[in-house]
Amino acid sequence: MDVQQIKAVLAGAECLVTPDAMEAAYARMADALNALYADTCPLVLCVMNGGLIPAGKLLHRLDFPLELDYVHATRYGAQTQGSRLNWKRYPDTPLAARDVLVIDDILDEGYTLLAIREWCLANGAFSVRIAVPVDKVHDRRAPGIQADVVGLTVPDRYIFGEGMDYKGYFRNLNGIFALRESAAS
Repeated sequence: MDVQQIKAVLAGAECLVTPDAMEAAYARMADALNALYADTCPLVLCVMNGGLIPAGKLLHRLDFPLELDYVHATRYGAQTQGSRLNWKRYPDTPLAARDVLVIDDILDEGYTLLAIREWCLANGAFSVRIAVPVDKVHDRRAPGIQADVVGLTVPDRYIFGEGMDYKGYFRNLNGIFALRESAAS
């Protein structure tokens, strides 16, 4: 895609969630996380690349001690549909007997988050909680996966912004945008 094509996608997109509404969602999430982890020191795992923006917007709001690491597992790459899970990086920090908080951009079908949670538990994590600013509403969810802390829900549309991308672009946008129905391929 050239720059003009990329800009045309954004120009034709619909803003579903404003930057102010996202900031309010992050504040609610931080309140919930501060209550959950008030007396602990969890290991926070940012799921790259999508979790980078949400983790950055949440971490400075958290008032409990924590360690930070990241995992890179993806089903999407620069595509608009998921495929086989590709593990690119496991965390360096030992998980044995740790409370682990996984921060990602969205709970969509949930296969990546399910695999990360199972990997954490298999590597000795005491507990694993998942925090996402966005939970997409549909009936294609992987069995047994849900987020413990959610900022807001969105309809079943192709969305980007706040860490989520469109073919590798627009993760940096404040707010959440959706492709028009005719442009969703």
